[in-house]
Amino acid sequence: MKSSLRVIEICAGAGGQSLGLEQAGFQHELAIELDETAAATLKLNRPNWKVAIGDVADKSVWDPAEYAPDKLPYRIDLFAGGVPCPPFSVAGKQLGSNDERDLFAWAVEQVGVLRPRAVLLENVRGLSLPRFAGYRQHVLDRFEELGYRAEWRLINSSEYGIPQLRPRFVLIAMEPNEFQAFHWPEPSNKRVTVGQALKKLMSANGWEGASEWAKKANGIGPTIVGGSKKHGGADLGPTRAKNAWAALGVNGKGIADSAPLPGEEFEVGPKLTLDMVAKIQGWGGRGFTWKFAGKKTSTYRQIGNAFPPPVAKALGLAIAGALNGTAALRDQPLDLHIADPVYKVLKNSDSFLTAKQIIENMNADLSVNELKQHLIFLENDFEIERSRIGNQLTYKIGNFKAFVGQLEHSRHAYFEDSINKVS
Repeated sequence: MKSSLRVIEICAGAGGQSLGLEQAGFQHELAIELDETAAATLKLNRPNWKVAIGDVADKSVWDPAEYAPDKLPYRIDLFAGGVPCPPFSVAGKQLGSNDERDLFAWAVEQVGVLRPRAVLLENVRGLSLPRFAGYRQHVLDRFEELGYRAEWRLINSSEYGIPQLRPRFVLIAMEPNEFQAFHWPEPSNKRVTVGQALKKLMSANGWEGASEWAKKANGIGPTIVGGSKKHGGADLGPTRAKNAWAALGVNGKGIADSAPLPGEEFEVGPKLTLDMVAKIQGWGGRGFTWKFAGKKTSTYRQIGNAFPPPVAKALGLAIAGALNGTAALRDQPLDLHIADPVYKVLKNSDSFLTAKQIIENMNADLSVNELKQHLIFLENDFEIERSRIGNQLTYKIGNFKAFVGQLEHSRHAYFEDSINKVS
């Protein structure tokens, strides 16, 4: 495999995606991370990496223009990152572009500056929901304007040897000729249960119940949740998640300092240690050893907020295959997928349209009430202009509300006031 593939990674966290991409043959040109402890973890494991610490959208932290093709003797092969999830999370308010922490649209704009050969951005499953169809369509259209093709795919980590569900919504983009050779990685045939993954760690201190416990933990765990700095200490998530863990024989009300001791008995089951949580997240296997800086709660958050390294490796290998020319071309031409036909009709029109005209241009079986509900979704992320012509209400799409680098955007004041609370 070509060993000189270079990656710039934003919102790198504690290095889950970083390690997976390294295993796939990518060298880090730069990693940017807001949290100082997570950045310390990156430096602890890879002292030679260049790690920038601070707000990724602050040009005093790093300036994407310095890594543009006309400034380097080579081209950045991959621009990657897991931008903040709260704007899209079903556990939150799903404010999308109205959330000051949203960096997805900003990241897409940096592609026009960096001109990387490939892009990998990942987020939570919530971004795949109908609420964000217009947002996704804007992203697809923007990539097309920049000369790239892009695709979304919902990836379940459990299909890649990870003993937890952890669905992630992944976007891959490349220039069309290279994207024609990109293939989403095939799921692994090996299903790993919580018991299989943790049996050895559970028996580390001689606990006699480890084998029986592993038989009971014969399933895939719920998604490990790292949480944010605003919430309490380390545990395995909300009540619903704790109940799911309890069904697997795991006490989710906290994190243990060590594996069970001989003779210990549990009403529900033992708690997990940090090493066990890391194992469930994909660290600890061959090639995936990693150390963490910081105290217990900080370490748990770093692990829980990470992208599983084996999943990142699988995606990285698929990207590398396309970039290196070692992957076969697709049997079918690239599908210019339309995520939101309502958005497309409005964007392609220079004039105001009635609800009936929008539906006719979509060539879809959609009622006026359904269309109006969709416009409410769109209005969360885009300005929707309304004008009454005669007795009919007409619509026209306006500006995208998301942060794309505007100096006057409200996120700057938010970050200045809340920098120590953002995670």
